[in-house]
Amino acid sequence: MRRWILATSLALYACVAHADGLQNKWRLEVSGNAETAGQIVVLVSPEKGEPIRATTQVAAGRAENDVARDISTALQMVASNRYSVETDDGEDVLVKKREGQRDFAVTVVENTVQGVTVDIDAE
Repeated sequence: MRRWILATSLALYACVAHADGLQNKWRLEVSGNAETAGQIVVLVSPEKGEPIRATTQVAAGRAENDVARDISTALQMVASNRYSVETDDGEDVLVKKREGQRDFAVTVVENTVQGVTVDIDAE
């Protein structure tokens, strides 16, 4: 129950925190190698509607390019019908809205992988 409350609170925070930061394309820049195993949780929050949560399990020792591919794969699995997701420059993940979709925000709501950071920039 606590996890559900925490997840819901984080989702609501992400929607409120990015209410003015909606874009049609985002770049997630992955830096560093995974010193420990863990997970990275990305929330894609459209202007209206339910946020989409993508959870990436990361093994210890993964290089930043591998982590970026892992995040890309996790996002594709849950969001490919609304968003185009691809890797760029090896360590970056691009998320773009598909035609007819609303602008959206992207937030990393959890990162338990030591040595890896994910910075998010509007494109």
